[in-house]
Amino acid sequence: YLFGMHAGMSAGLAAPWLFAGDFPPPSLRGGAVVAVSQSGGSPDVVALLAAAGKQGRPAIAVTNEPGSPLAEAADVVVPLCTGRERSVAATKSYTASLHAVVQLALALRPDPEMEDWLRRLPELVGSVAEDQLESRAQFDALAGSAWLTVVGRGLNYATAHETALKLRELSGTPAEAFSPPDLLHGPVAALGPRTGLWVVSAGGGRQPDPQLVAGLRRRAGLVVAVSDREELLAAADIAVALPSGLPPWIAPFLAVIAGQVAALRLAELRGVDIDAPHGLSKVTLTA
Repeated sequence: YLFGMHAGMSAGLAAPWLFAGDFPPPSLRGGAVVAVSQSGGSPDVVALLAAAGKQGRPAIAVTNEPGSPLAEAADVVVPLCTGRERSVAATKSYTASLHAVVQLALALRPDPEMEDWLRRLPELVGSVAEDQLESRAQFDALAGSAWLTVVGRGLNYATAHETALKLRELSGTPAEAFSPPDLLHGPVAALGPRTGLWVVSAGGGRQPDPQLVAGLRRRAGLVVAVSDREELLAAADIAVALPSGLPPWIAPFLAVIAGQVAALRLAELRGVDIDAPHGLSKVTLTA
């Protein structure tokens, strides 16, 4: 999304499965590949980057492990430099990955204003994280939800997915993420009184609006809003207010913190070992 919005480049998600099979991989002609992996050890992702190298295409690895197989297959390695990621449910490496993507976008099209915001970002993230951790008991009400549906759009589509992933990983609560159009096109039928609805809407740019949330609220149970819009916050049962006037690309850095903290809180309530949730491993091995 950011490459398209800021640098004007066509960009999309790869399909790693197509590059690790027993058949010739698709052509990457005219493109470059950016692979993002905390561990740098997932075979499918490594195979995709290796295919880029064999086809003579630029291969960039964004990873926390500069000595990993992914890094070895890359032309350029962007190290996340976050130190050892002890938790299986990674958080700091997710934020660092967002930061790396912003730096790549800036390399494609320099922008002094973006660079200024990047300098301010650590203080913003620290402030929001501190506030959310201190007030995390506000998320206790989510413990009664049998299912959580998270909605986000544009640059916050990734925020919705990361929020749902962390809630599911740490608390064991079934959670899924949708863009508003995808939710309304069928899955909305599953919303009910025991379903929690989590809405991320910050940074402008065609974000979910209060009218949409009002309609969904009539179907769902508890509503969480992570937003810089007062009218949306006023309509929620749990309101997480973000600073106003955020550039669209800054908002995801801050909006995701509430989801990570909510996952932490639900895990605490359920006695989960935060750094080693049941059934998770650091590297995803696929066959």
